[in-house]
Amino acid sequence: MLHPGSSNMISSMMAPAFQAIRQPLKRGNTGVNSFRSMRCQSTQPKSRMPKMSTQEFQQLYRERQQEKLRMKNRSIGLYASSLGMVFLTLAFGSVPLYRAICQKTGWSGTPMTDVSKMTPDKLIPVDTSKKIRVQFTAETSGILPWKFVPQQREVYVTPGETALAFYKARNESAHDIIGMATYSVTPDHVAPYFNKIQCFCFEEQKLAAGEEVDMPLFFFIDPEFMNDPTMRNIDDIVLHYTFFKANYGQNGQLMTSPLIPR
Repeated sequence: MLHPGSSNMISSMMAPAFQAIRQPLKRGNTGVNSFRSMRCQSTQPKSRMPKMSTQEFQQLYRERQQEKLRMKNRSIGLYASSLGMVFLTLAFGSVPLYRAICQKTGWSGTPMTDVSKMTPDKLIPVDTSKKIRVQFTAETSGILPWKFVPQQREVYVTPGETALAFYKARNESAHDIIGMATYSVTPDHVAPYFNKIQCFCFEEQKLAAGEEVDMPLFFFIDPEFMNDPTMRNIDDIVLHYTFFKANYGQNGQLMTSPLIPR
């Protein structure tokens, strides 16, 4: 038989044990509740993409490919248009540009017309017994009804000596005509030393019906001609002029008629 006060003592001793037992059960209930909550969430229906038939997929694919093709063709079209504009610009600008380069450098047998290189020391005749014969020739385009001839057949000059020559042009048609002349020298490699002070080339020359004019040419040969070993055996130079009929394109660009043999 227990003492009446011993029951209180036992209760006080067992209280911590009962408390420890109740705490795990509480945590266990929490885990079960969490699991149930997750299970409930997982069982909720998920939103799904609408199903697409094979025919619809193929149609969408074709539309996408066609869109890519249109974009590609557009890019190619823009590139081709830009390239065409570049070539068109070069086509109109190449002739004046080429002409200017030839006049500056003497390329393609084009005599020099760069005034900056015509310094006074270039106009002093070289003390030499060698004379260079300069011959003059001329022709006109087949559709230009002009008579165009040199007034003298040839002249003899020394490097550094200035010379004056004339060409005569006559409009033999019943209409006013605008012409333009081009020129070259032979041999071609002499061109850098052949300098023109005054010339009627690359300029519009308008002649009225039946009009006749004299066209002057004032030139000299650079004294450096004598210091170039490649010029040692050059005794003859031919200066050739060709007159074309000048035409204007739809955009106002000056054009020359083709050279057609008479």
